[in-house]
Amino acid sequence: MELENGTKVTEFIFLGLTNFLTNQGMNLLLFVIFLAVYSATVLGNLLIMALVISSQALHIPMYFLLANLSFLDFCYSTVTAPKMLGGFLSRVNSISYGDCMAQIFFFHFIGGIKIFLLTIMAYDRYIAIFYPLRYNIIMNWTVCHGLLCGSWVGGFIHSIVQVAIVVQLPFCGPNVLDNFYCDVPQVVKLACMDNFVVELLMVSNNGLVTLMCFVLLLASYSVLLAKLRTQSASGRGKAMSTCASHITVITLVFGPCIYIYAQPFHSFPIDKAVSILYTVITPVLNPIIYTLRNKDVKVAMYKLRNCHQKLNP
Repeated sequence: MELENGTKVTEFIFLGLTNFLTNQGMNLLLFVIFLAVYSATVLGNLLIMALVISSQALHIPMYFLLANLSFLDFCYSTVTAPKMLGGFLSRVNSISYGDCMAQIFFFHFIGGIKIFLLTIMAYDRYIAIFYPLRYNIIMNWTVCHGLLCGSWVGGFIHSIVQVAIVVQLPFCGPNVLDNFYCDVPQVVKLACMDNFVVELLMVSNNGLVTLMCFVLLLASYSVLLAKLRTQSASGRGKAMSTCASHITVITLVFGPCIYIYAQPFHSFPIDKAVSILYTVITPVLNPIIYTLRNKDVKVAMYKLRNCHQKLNP
């Protein structure tokens, strides 16, 4: 079957992390490990969401945004992890052309929302530190919901541009992806045409934009940390802990993205390890980072546990 754009490929084959025929034992071990990681991702992020919803003390913009980040991490991991887990148990790990395009769309849709959301979280901390007395007026719920809706619209536009470019490319073979999920850099390389211009567009739309946002966020948090040094010790500790958590998360999110999308012209052996870091590992680390470094979240967790123990003595 040939599509309108000249594509003859109906499915793509994932090479995955190992060769099934020669490493069946290793595949089984990796399945168990990554199943545990994915389960922890789901439980950890759902726990953060449950804490924010159930605790009245966490009904403020900062934790509202954190709950949305946890929801996105849950979705982000779900886009790739189940297919990867299935590949460990399958002799031929394949995905249809349509499902591959859908995976690219949702992968970049959720990833784009996360980037915009992390920027909003930085803005939220900026207002809280520089304008504490006007914080509730500036960051009211109307503004929060408006900024969040804007991040979803931005993520959709970012993703639909990716897919609109990729679906125009003809794929006439080969159809083997040296990865465990569909993403733009690997798929574009399989197009049976000169893809230099396409890769250049991807660099500008992904790599450069991500790099600029990362530099802007680091500069913003540097200003915030400098401001915190002038405040009293009583209010400085909690704010610095929150900023440190945010900086850790944006480094984990932006660092691998910049590596992958700022240089799609070449492939390196470490590419798969970096892909695993930001698709599988980072979503499970975010709840741990915010839980361990945030006193309010730990208090809410303690109260939720006590409430559960009272209901189930």
